[in-house]
Amino acid sequence: MKKNYRNAFNELKKLGVPTFTRSDIDGFAISGEESNSDQWVNYWEGYKVWGSDTNPKLDAILEKHGLFAECVNPGEWGVYAL
Repeated sequence: MKKNYRNAFNELKKLGVPTFTRSDIDGFAISGEESNSDQWVNYWEGYKVWGSDTNPKLDAILEKHGLFAECVNPGEWGVYAL
């Protein structure tokens, strides 16, 4: 995992964000299926007007590392480089 992904991953893990790695992507993903997932990502109710479905705190950490999260399906958000 590249340094910016690893740093963001570790920071989010410390906050309790349900992150996980996948062997088929360079980076990590965020679960939408854990018991606390709705604090961080929400497929059904967006946090922002423009349809963003991620918590602003999560967005700030990802942006700091040059990353963003995008909904892959209701149970997973992929993390990608800006």
